[in-house]
This record gives sequence, C-alpha cells and structure tokens, in this order.
Amino acid sequence: MHIRRWFRPTALRTIVIAIGAMVLMTMTQNASAQAPASSAPQFKSESMEAPGPNGPLQGTLVIPPPAASLAADARALAPVVLIVPGSGPTDRDGNNPLGVKAAPYRLLAEDLAARGIASVRIDKRGMFGSAQAISDPNAVTIGDYADDVRTWVQSIIAHTGAPCVWVLGHSEGGLVALASYDATAKVSDSDICGLMLVSAPGRKLGDVLRAQLKANPANAPLLPQALDAISQLEAGRRVDAAKLDPALLSLFHPAVQGFLIDALTRDPAALIANYRKPVLIVQGRADLQTDVQDAERLKGANAAAQLVLLDNVNHVLKRVPADDKAANMASYGDPGLPIASEVGAAIADFIARYKPH
Repeated sequence: MHIRRWFRPTALRTIVIAIGAMVLMTMTQNASAQAPASSAPQFKSESMEAPGPNGPLQGTLVIPPPAASLAADARALAPVVLIVPGSGPTDRDGNNPLGVKAAPYRLLAEDLAARGIASVRIDKRGMFGSAQAISDPNAVTIGDYADDVRTWVQSIIAHTGAPCVWVLGHSEGGLVALASYDATAKVSDSDICGLMLVSAPGRKLGDVLRAQLKANPANAPLLPQALDAISQLEAGRRVDAAKLDPALLSLFHPAVQGFLIDALTRDPAALIANYRKPVLIVQGRADLQTDVQDAERLKGANAAAQLVLLDNVNHVLKRVPADDKAANMASYGDPGLPIASEVGAAIADFIARYKPH
C-alpha cells in the first residue's frame, strides 16, 4: 500500500548505510566566511513553486537581510543556491521517514542566510509538497530530477532577479546536479553559476553498492544474489524479485528497478570531467556514506574543481567525534545539533570568488 512512497529511490546510499545495514543483517555580494553569532533569525522564508509535469513543484526560498524586505530589486542583491536533495524520500529539510531527522538542508539554508546567501530547498517530484507533480513517485529517473533542477533554476531567476543560480547537490543530489548540465540541457549555460557537490558520489552506483554490501560481513549469505542483481540492472535487465531473498527487497524492489537501471549508467566522474564552470567539492572525513575517495575521484576528473575536506563532519553535515560510529549515527536523528560551520564557510568562500556576469 505504501510501496510507491517508501520504496522510491531509497535503494541508494541513504538506505544502504544508514538503515540498510540493519535490514541486511537480518537478511554575496561578498559573502562572509564567518556567520553572525546571534541566535536571532537572520532571514525571511517564503514558499515558492516551479512548474512540474502534472502539478507544481514546491520549495522554500530563504532570503537574507537586507533582502528580507522581499522587494524584488533587493532579492537580486544576494547570490542564490538551489539545494538538491539526496536519495530516497528526503524532503526539503533533509529529513525522511526512514529515520533521518537531522534537518541538514534547513540548517544549511539558515547558515547561508546568516552569511548573506539566499537559498531554495525543494521537495522532489511526487513527494511531500511536490506530490501533485506526478502520480507515481517511483516513476522517475535521474534525468527527470535533472529536468526539475533546470526548471527550478529558471523559476528562481524569474522570481528573484538573480543573474544565475548556484546548484548544490547533496549525496545523490550531486549526481542530479551533474546530470542537469548533461548534453541536452534545457537551460542556458549562463543560468547556472556553477555546481557545489556536497557529500556526493564519485563512483558509479554499482561500485558503491558492491562496496557497501561487501563491507558488512553479515551480508555474506546474500552477496551472490545481490551482486548478480546489480550486474543484471547494470545491463539494463530487470530482476525477478520473487527469486530474491526478502531481505534484498529494500534494495531491488520492482518499484525502483527502473530508477536503478537509469542511475547505474551514470558516472559522476565522467560528468564532472565535461563541466567547464566553477565546481566546489565538499566532503566530510567522518561521512559513513560517501568518503574522501569519492571526492578525490571527482577532483581527479576535473582539475579546476575546488576540493574542501572537513575533519569530523559526517553525511548529514554535523560535527561528530572521530571514530565514534554511535555518535555519528545518533546525529542523523538530532535536528538540535547544528550543522558544521565549516560547510557554510566553504560555500560562502567559494561564492565570493566568482562574480557572475
């Protein structure tokens, strides 16, 4: 009954590491690098829409002072970042019903506003506020999400008067951000200021899934089936779920196999190698889902990209003790824990380096 809602691309990184292990065990103008210390809200929020296939896409625009007056001519004074969410049923705040309550995108938006940077964070087509955009949230591809990014960019420019929009992709959203510039882009090159890839994959999804499955010794009895399923999907062939161990349905449910077939074909390093505008790569060293090797592979494919590695920062952008997996995982459920200030500082410093024409 809830398959469409809960089995959508949850088969990617979020579920594999954050909860999949348990499942498988049983189977600027001139942006400041320093945010103000005041705890008082330094921003104004408003709802925003962009056209979707069958209904509106929904998001939240956060505007920093002095543009908080919401005057159209004032809004354009601040650079604007579009925050593209990660895998699974992840909402505009960065939360999902699979146990992530850390609100990293909301906290990031507030941190950026304190640094003079506006942002738009969004709900995916078919989900949450964007539920009317399509009837089946499983009937999506990375390419569909990339189309939505381009639509959002155009809508943001029209709404704010910004000369261009920075596209920030978190986790799977990094792959979506890269795909938004792929070949048949429906948006002018000048409409995107550049890309920011935060905790983004640097390897193809099949390589990620194989590594994560093999990393847990408890998965040994399921590995032959799981690895064969990945190979079949990579070849563009659907897998007969009836022949799979039930523990593997969280990864290979029929409802998400179309998405996986598309996603498995995309190589982030190949995409970034063809990108010629500014790119920022931000990776926490305490990330349990993507790692420094992912970031370095992206950097290796595009020497002009700026790479920032952050000690003790995890996948939900929180500062956690080194080598403390329990504390790391606990942070996924703690919206009261602030995001690491280094994340916003890296983004603000990067934006300050470039003045869109």
